[in-house]
Amino acid sequence: MEEYFKRIPSNASLVAAYSSISTSWVLFKTAYDQVIPRQLQDFVLSKFRYYFLRNPSSTATFIIEQLWFSFGRNELYDAARTYLSTKMGPENHVMKVGKLEQQKNISAAIPEGEIIVDTFQDITVTWTCHSPKKPVNERQDKKYKNGENKSKDIIIPGGNSYQITFDKKYKDKIRNEYLVHVLDTYKKLMKGEKVLKLYIGIKNYAGKEWRAMNFRHPASFDTLAMDPELKKSIMDDLDKFLERKEFYQRVGKAWKRGYLLYGPPGTGKSTLIAAMANYLKFDIYDLELPSIPSDAELRNVLLKTTNRSILVVEDIDCNSQVYDRQKIANHQEQLMNPKKHTKEFSLSTLLNCVDGLWSSCGEARIIVFTTNHKEVLDPALLRPGRMDMHIHMSYCTSKGFRVLAFNYLGIHEHKLYQEIDALMERTNVTPASLAEELMKSDDPDVALGEVLNFLKQKKKE
Repeated sequence: MEEYFKRIPSNASLVAAYSSISTSWVLFKTAYDQVIPRQLQDFVLSKFRYYFLRNPSSTATFIIEQLWFSFGRNELYDAARTYLSTKMGPENHVMKVGKLEQQKNISAAIPEGEIIVDTFQDITVTWTCHSPKKPVNERQDKKYKNGENKSKDIIIPGGNSYQITFDKKYKDKIRNEYLVHVLDTYKKLMKGEKVLKLYIGIKNYAGKEWRAMNFRHPASFDTLAMDPELKKSIMDDLDKFLERKEFYQRVGKAWKRGYLLYGPPGTGKSTLIAAMANYLKFDIYDLELPSIPSDAELRNVLLKTTNRSILVVEDIDCNSQVYDRQKIANHQEQLMNPKKHTKEFSLSTLLNCVDGLWSSCGEARIIVFTTNHKEVLDPALLRPGRMDMHIHMSYCTSKGFRVLAFNYLGIHEHKLYQEIDALMERTNVTPASLAEELMKSDDPDVALGEVLNFLKQKKKE
């Protein structure tokens, strides 16, 4: 017992040790405050609390997925990605960086697993980024599609996601105020800087999905080689459509508009669609009907399109389901070769998506069909309410050629115009073919001479 008491430090030793520790702590705290930025201190402290002091039962979590179930892209996800790019600071040592060709500045994004701590009205909100794990092999992929694979290693496909964690007593404030703040900040950042998107359908392990890319087609109504009266009627129709939201609600119709562009190849159907998108500031969804395997898949991809967008179905005459059913029944060749027109989906489903109950799942939608052969389409697809405006994309006229010549050569008048006009009245030529001739020289005399020789050759043919 006596030996035990001898091992106990004296009061003087304890005081000296305490003094040494206190002095060391003061020196450390002074250095910590002076050398380490306040923002980094808060970040380190928040991480410490997040990993060691948090009580799981006292926190709540919101998950913001890239896709909102099967209904389409989640606007809140896009807002979060842009919002977080403004919250990345010196404490974030790992970040995604990139730059598109058309962008001026390098963009940054939070990578998977990285943490960003934000503060809103003295509430600490912790953000993390997560990416879905894909099936690792063909067998697992098959089980996944059949709903048999319940492995925790496969995340139900909603695309990438952000996860926010916070004190659960602030759940309502985060949902009703903070997330609205994120959306408002996103809209302010994007105001006046909207870049149109072109969405194309891709097939992945989750089925058909839309993949976006920036759409920067230079076409406008000013540069369209089209009859001025027709051009004006299209622009007036688009303006009228945008202004009549209340009208559509009052009469009980879905706020949508259908256009059929028909005419020979090379008459500018795709260019007109680009001009419409630029005029309205609408995104474009390019739907390839031959890639749609079933009615359910068609509904699925159409439900994932957004408001204020243009759905484009080019060369619709190339799909057997939209052919005139009576003509097919009377056409011996098609009766003898049923494989030539393989069924992918039913015409009734397509019509329902265009003009039925499915069409009401959104607003300010425009649907554009293009075809080289209007006469083969089923009349049920062409009636008003489905295709409201039929636009004939004809061969180039003299007025249309004037627009082309100004676009390529910057001229309004030329001595060869009269002879060119006379030949064009008796010759069917597309704007695309004339544009090729105009590109052969920057000299108006040479370029128009090429056009004249081209028209003479076409007349002989």
